[in-house]
Amino acid sequence: MKPVIILFNYNSGVPLYIQLYENIKNSIAMGERASGEKLPSLRELAEDLEISVTTVSAAYNQLAVEGYIVNRPGSGYYVSDSITGLSAIGYMDELELEEDWEAFDYPYLSDLSCFDFNKWKKCSAEILNDHPGLLLFESDPQGELVLRQEIARYLRTFRGVNASPDEIVISAGTQQTTLHLSRILSKLNISTVSVETPGYLPVQRIFADDGFTINHIPVEADGIAINMLPTNISSAVYVSPSNQFPTGSIMPVGRRYSLIKWAEDNDSYIIEDDYDSELRYFGKPVQALSGLDNYGRVIYLGSFSSTLFPAIKISYMVLPKKLAEIFNTIKMDYSQTCSKAEQLTLALFMEKGYYQTGIKKLRKLYSQKLSLALDALEKGAIQAANTNSGITLILKVKSKRTVDELCDRAKEVGIQVVPVSLITDQDTKALAFYYNQIPLDQIQDKIEELIDKWK
Repeated sequence: MKPVIILFNYNSGVPLYIQLYENIKNSIAMGERASGEKLPSLRELAEDLEISVTTVSAAYNQLAVEGYIVNRPGSGYYVSDSITGLSAIGYMDELELEEDWEAFDYPYLSDLSCFDFNKWKKCSAEILNDHPGLLLFESDPQGELVLRQEIARYLRTFRGVNASPDEIVISAGTQQTTLHLSRILSKLNISTVSVETPGYLPVQRIFADDGFTINHIPVEADGIAINMLPTNISSAVYVSPSNQFPTGSIMPVGRRYSLIKWAEDNDSYIIEDDYDSELRYFGKPVQALSGLDNYGRVIYLGSFSSTLFPAIKISYMVLPKKLAEIFNTIKMDYSQTCSKAEQLTLALFMEKGYYQTGIKKLRKLYSQKLSLALDALEKGAIQAANTNSGITLILKVKSKRTVDELCDRAKEVGIQVVPVSLITDQDTKALAFYYNQIPLDQIQDKIEELIDKWK
């Protein structure tokens, strides 16, 4: 058993568990620790490094979440075999989104405590009062440079993505980003896009409407089934590896490398939707797939709708260099649809550190909401799949009622649920429940009311 050797920097401000996590992760990624190699026990490593068992446990837990190591009960911790890309985990319950899942108009409750509008107003006022001249010109079709610079800094620090502002494109929502991608992929003579099943339907529809052949690939417990992706042709695959919607599955690092290798071997591209990646309530957020890409094969998509407020409608993508050059040849055909005032406000909001502080508060608040929601659902005998991330829970409800009836009754309570069909059991209805929208002090009462409505 190789020892773990690390010199902690106690003055860096970086938690010890993060430093330990990074040390072991890097040693695995560099091949210094082989697949299946045993790691020191929690107590043994704590004693060797003169740190607490809790610190070691936190580092190991994060490594396990990301798929670098596995815990074998009664035996200890080992470097994951999936680092070689040879692991295979069985399929999850076969969930398939209903075709009309996004066509809702629910009077759901909104929690104003989820965002500090006062700080946003201050930044907006500063733009209007101190920089009004900037608003007298149309926005750059690629997005305001100051915002692209702030996004690049944020991605490097918090998502492990090395992005240049010149490679970032701002757009009004993921769907408009997809329209840009359709044109770029067409320039590369790519006509097939593989998508996760179940997955995010609006993106699938846009690609289909633009004439792409859609290839539906099932989602396994550890992400999309890579062995079912097209080979020997150039294509693209749309994935959300850090928090798959709606299953919540996380793609381990070994599978991520395997996916990148598939793209490189087949002259193809990966569209990484980093959906709600920051909203992880256990350990630190999982590193983006794009941060592992050394071949220029990953297109990174990000959005502010869940971490700011939905009406902001500012999304962005990070293009590999080759694709960024293609976009530069066509960008003047587009007008920027994001408000320039909101782009500048967001840039200032991020520069002042308000965005990062807000995410920390959001994680704390949502983790409390999640805990209360799970407790209330358990008391009501409702099965909930907890992924410790995101803004939804998948509820599995044994009921003779139709999903439309269940959604209508939730609507009466003021709760938004989205129908998901469980195709293996006609009596079980699966629903995505947006617990984040309910104020903290109302969650228990609202869920109790919902359970009564569903009886």
